[in-house]
Amino acid sequence: MCGRYALYGPRSHSRAEIDYFSSLKQFPGSWHVAPGQSLPVTRLRDGAVEQVTARWGLVPFFAKDEKTGYKCINARAETLATSPAFREPYRNKRRCLVPACGFYEWMKHPFGKRPYYITTADDSLLAFAGLWDRWKKPDGETLTTFTIITTEPNERTAPLHNRMPLILDPSDYRTWLEADDPRDLLKPCPAEMLRCFPVSSRVNSVKNDAPDLIAPARDSARSLFG
Repeated sequence: MCGRYALYGPRSHSRAEIDYFSSLKQFPGSWHVAPGQSLPVTRLRDGAVEQVTARWGLVPFFAKDEKTGYKCINARAETLATSPAFREPYRNKRRCLVPACGFYEWMKHPFGKRPYYITTADDSLLAFAGLWDRWKKPDGETLTTFTIITTEPNERTAPLHNRMPLILDPSDYRTWLEADDPRDLLKPCPAEMLRCFPVSSRVNSVKNDAPDLIAPARDSARSLFG
């Protein structure tokens, strides 16, 4: 799954970042994003790229309670077209790009779980494949929410967890947003695209949010992940 990630601004001046994530400069940034927070995502509106803020944890349009969103922070790539919560957003092109600088995962050790930070090998921005939906509150206000799609792990992340976020190549951004059925994109990204290393156990608490959370732990040189 993907339950925590970091987003602290643009990473480069690439064309993809300029075209799809230019508004990130307005986001205050967080080194410890958690479900329930309102975050920037990119979607299409009338064929044009639009960057909006949505709450992490998709609330389906038919939900009776917005707390449903906490059960829908992730969507499995294998069941997007059949899951009651996700098939309508997927089929009706309510798809989005979720920008991230990296994400966290925990690996089991004899002494407990140890957190790792996974980011791009070249320090560029990541884009998770996502879905968004609207839900009308009892008072009539509309709530926009999103979920992050997960898939099988690649060789880099498999030692950490049996799922990973679906990370898109910049050349596939437009296809994900506007294709009728972009099922060919529902696969893990190449392992060489990523690097990962152990980080401080301070990331175990959502109350902590600071740049030092993504700093390599002191013994990270012994990491098998590079």
